[in-house]
Amino acid sequence: MLKLYIGNKNYSSWSMRPWVLLKQAGIPFEEVMVRFDAFEAGSNFKAVVGAVNPTARVPVLIDGDITVWDSLAIAEYLAEQFPDKALWPRDKAARARARSVSAEMHSGFGNLRNHFPMNIEASLAEVGARVLKEQPGVVEDLERIAAMWSELLDTHGGPMLFGEFGIADAFYAPVCMRIRSYGLPVPPAAQAYIDRVAALPGVAAWIEQALAEQDFVAFDEPYRTSR
Repeated sequence: MLKLYIGNKNYSSWSMRPWVLLKQAGIPFEEVMVRFDAFEAGSNFKAVVGAVNPTARVPVLIDGDITVWDSLAIAEYLAEQFPDKALWPRDKAARARARSVSAEMHSGFGNLRNHFPMNIEASLAEVGARVLKEQPGVVEDLERIAAMWSELLDTHGGPMLFGEFGIADAFYAPVCMRIRSYGLPVPPAAQAYIDRVAALPGVAAWIEQALAEQDFVAFDEPYRTSR
């Protein structure tokens, strides 16, 4: 059985992506939760994750004697291993676009991610309003995401970005969590998409388990330990 190493569900946005992808696609896997403690070489987190991944970061996927790390590499591996699940769209043009917007999430939107670290249990609308006033780069990121979502939903007819749930939706699920936690304003079409993503069984299960952790970390390093 596949084995997926992840960090705290409340914080680890990169862990959320492959976990939700596996869960929502109905692919069986064993979860290995490695809680964030400290991030020096001698920390438990670094010791446990470093034993399976030379970068000592989560997520990490183990498939027998094959180890895959980095969330996008994991998604590509799963798409190859389970072609029947259509994790990328079957249409060539749609598949190319889905890869592009997923890679854009993987490498971009640094302002949004840096100023709004994922914190599912939080309700920080006042922080969201303040940051939007002070950080024009965050506003640009948010506007780009909302416009992209609206275009894709219009093009493919919803309910997900490319019609059916896939890798692109898994990659933007943590963005949906950030928008919810920080009360960020988005157009109605984008908000409706966020609501649909949050209601997906795989995402709802992640949220429920994140809220049950009750060992919330009071420093920022966890957000930089994943990819």
